[in-house]
Amino acid sequence: MQKPRLSFWQIWNMSFGFFGIQFGWGLQMANMSAIYQYLGAEEGEIAFLWLAAPLTGLLIQPLVGYYSDRTWTKLGRRHPYFLVGAILASLSLIAMPNSSSLWMAAGLLWILDASVNISMEPFRAFVGDMLNKDQRKVGFAMQSLLIGLGAVLSSSLPWMLTNWFGVTEKASGNAIPQAVHIAFYVGSVVFFCAVVYTILTTKEYPPEDIEAFEKQKRESAGVSTAFKEIFQGIGSMPKAMKQLAVVQFFTWFGLFCMWIYFIPAIATHVFGGAQGSPEYQAGAEWGGVCFSVYNGVAFAFSFLLLLLVRKFSAKGIHTVCLGIGALGLLSVMVIGSPSMLLLSMLGVGVAWASILSMPYAMLANVIPAEKMGFYMGVFNFFIVLPQIAASLGLGKVMSTLLGGNTMNAVILGGVSMLIAAICVRFVDDVEE
Repeated sequence: MQKPRLSFWQIWNMSFGFFGIQFGWGLQMANMSAIYQYLGAEEGEIAFLWLAAPLTGLLIQPLVGYYSDRTWTKLGRRHPYFLVGAILASLSLIAMPNSSSLWMAAGLLWILDASVNISMEPFRAFVGDMLNKDQRKVGFAMQSLLIGLGAVLSSSLPWMLTNWFGVTEKASGNAIPQAVHIAFYVGSVVFFCAVVYTILTTKEYPPEDIEAFEKQKRESAGVSTAFKEIFQGIGSMPKAMKQLAVVQFFTWFGLFCMWIYFIPAIATHVFGGAQGSPEYQAGAEWGGVCFSVYNGVAFAFSFLLLLLVRKFSAKGIHTVCLGIGALGLLSVMVIGSPSMLLLSMLGVGVAWASILSMPYAMLANVIPAEKMGFYMGVFNFFIVLPQIAASLGLGKVMSTLLGGNTMNAVILGGVSMLIAAICVRFVDDVEE
């Protein structure tokens, strides 16, 4: 089916829900390690406490993709999943800062991450549904732009509430600061409203042959059939997808090293704080500012990406951007002042903009349109698997090889991202 070319604002509307999704996910990424420590977690326990979320993703992502390929309702194909995920995630964001124990927070992270995936997975396939091959790089670059904007605001929100609006007290009867409470409540509203905006402004294309679509749906009914087809589909992944999977694994392992340990590393080694001290809280909030900066750079760089994709291949762009990101993380080992850390985040931001768009642009051109949602879900195995590896292994690595030094874990992330940049060069050319 040759779809009509969409304007800038039509692509903006269809992508805007990702602003809300990333707002919620950015709050999770920037604050969960600190929340765990506010509730009494030791540094060696943090990685393990992140484990529930990726385990859920292994199941949720391919199933949501599989069933969204086979869904057609009055609301559309992907829209029902956007909406259900937004409702569940918004409720989880409200509950998270009210956690009264470490394991309550870990359980809520499980629910929140699953809910975010229910909304996020179909959004990737949505670009393939709505845009022709020659506009897909623009569509994913637009998602990257809105993801950056959402993450900038969410990552720095607790710091802004504390330093601009004077929200400094602890929440009543809770170890988690009041600024974190308010930030998560704001995130709940933003997540839901942004997703609803996309649903209301973008109409999905119906199946080309509704009778054939319904027949396929009947033949693939049942959970056992779904799992059988999922495993068969994993085994028959296109060659370029397998090559991209290796890139994704090392990329996201590097990112999880940063997300899990960057803020504790800054709070402890740069600000000299102990858990629960004012210095530690100041360091955690500055870590959120650092996350906001790299997301802000990603937001700004996404405008440049919209131009670069017209002249250069996604493969070439991604190689260079990952290399810049690796240098940004590795530079942390020679930086000792809070303000200079922002320079490191410039490189991470360039890589992040590319990570959120270029692999999906390459993938969308090598997978069949009728399995767009399923393969996008399977592709995210290679985001989840490195998170599981980080959650299970980094605690042991921290204690045995890294000397319990959280800063060393950040450096390990930089090395992993450099390996990913090298691996991109071995991906088959998939440009149109």
